[in-house]
Amino acid sequence: MDRLGGVRLRKPAAVEMVTTETKETETAAAEEEEEEEELEEPVSPAGRLFREPQFSCHIVCAFGLAAPIDMPALRAGVEATLARHPRFCSIQVLDEDDKSALPKWVRTKVNLDDHIIVPDLDPTATSANPEKAVEDYVSSLSTAAMAMDHSRPLWELHVLDFPTAEAASTAVLRMHHSLGDGVSLLSLLIACSRRADDPDALPALPAAGRRAGPLYELRRPPLAAGALALARWVLSYLLLVWHTVVDVASFALTASSLTGDKRTVLKGEEGAEFRPRRFVNCTLSLDDIKHVKNAMGCTVNDVLVGLCSAALSRYYFRRTDGESEGSNIKVRTALMVNLRPTPGVHALAKMMESGKNNGVKWGNRFGYMILPFHLAKHDDPLEYVRKANKVARRKKNSMESIFTYWSAEMVVKIFGIKASASLCYGMFKNTTLSFSNLAGPSEQIVFCGHPIVYIAPSTYGHPHALTLHWLSYMNIVKLSLSLDEARFPDSHELLDDFTESLKLIREAAARETDKS
Repeated sequence: MDRLGGVRLRKPAAVEMVTTETKETETAAAEEEEEEEELEEPVSPAGRLFREPQFSCHIVCAFGLAAPIDMPALRAGVEATLARHPRFCSIQVLDEDDKSALPKWVRTKVNLDDHIIVPDLDPTATSANPEKAVEDYVSSLSTAAMAMDHSRPLWELHVLDFPTAEAASTAVLRMHHSLGDGVSLLSLLIACSRRADDPDALPALPAAGRRAGPLYELRRPPLAAGALALARWVLSYLLLVWHTVVDVASFALTASSLTGDKRTVLKGEEGAEFRPRRFVNCTLSLDDIKHVKNAMGCTVNDVLVGLCSAALSRYYFRRTDGESEGSNIKVRTALMVNLRPTPGVHALAKMMESGKNNGVKWGNRFGYMILPFHLAKHDDPLEYVRKANKVARRKKNSMESIFTYWSAEMVVKIFGIKASASLCYGMFKNTTLSFSNLAGPSEQIVFCGHPIVYIAPSTYGHPHALTLHWLSYMNIVKLSLSLDEARFPDSHELLDDFTESLKLIREAAARETDKS
């Protein structure tokens, strides 16, 4: 309505139609602008960190398949899933003319011929020793000669279509770590798969257990609980603050190179991030690990940490041949901690169907905590698990990983990515090894029509000579080692140490159960 001489006049209907069309035009323009913004997204601080030379990290994940590769089905499946994911159809672009500009993810066309690679391997070698052929090829991906082309999306799927002892064929997915962290990428794999017992159903990841520690266990007590419960609640948080201060101070001293682990046979030399890696793996029984967990009243992660301590102790004392100082040596590991819920599998599936983010949180969001390992000779194999459980309970009563994540964000904003990379490099350089643990599906899954029998993830491009990755799938746990072969020429003997250590711990747990 308009006013003319105090009289309200109605606008003609034609004008109302123009107004409606204008609104529709504005809406369409807004949607187009929103779509353009989605086609260009800034690279996250963690993603920018992985652009730095000393942290050009890559993820390499081998999948054992239960059937020979069906190339048409594989290509069609990848085209309908991975190739439609916003990160997997984007490249990182930096405006070199603008020094203050930040790198962006920019959408581009995906040519599957550039990303699905079938290497021409010697058939004599693959038939004579197929396990070594797979290991040698996967390890070759970490060499400079096989560096990824940054002018196209930073992922590749390598197809090794010959049988091994564990699988009928092998597929190897390599991607730059800036595409996402381990939890995001595992969730993406699940979203690209289907259940073997129901081809139309998406698999499910195990529900995250409730975390321990005062921050998660103790809630505000009811008024009827009394002063004692309130005092306990307050003291637990004071203890949490104290542990956090101590851990953060230790982390800061380590990152600034004011303290660090001594040189041992497990610790790599400076420049380890630029050396080729050897990727080896072994299969362990999840039932055996759970048996130890139940017998000890601890968690699966505690058992894995104790197993690492036992196996690395065997390796260490064998390599040093009794020349080590003392019988109890402490080394430290950089433990990666996921700081967000697992992305919804159904939401990721819809993301790939639409080719849009649809509000799904993606990228890298993890913190670090420094976890001590004890290298010792124990008559009772369960002592390794007891000590691991004690260390884990202490670390759960700390917010170290949360602080390291947010402090890294602040350092990037205030001092820039170079300063953050320098601190992160110091943390890696002054610790001995890296450790991560992921829980995969409990039922068998099918990827692009191919049933998966094992999943073995690993990484390269970071300043540690030894990295351990654990991933549970169905009723097995895959242990994958990423090693600097110059430092660990006997990688398979180290794998045997893990197998033998689990056997001894399992037998000791069975005796403990029989006593009770």
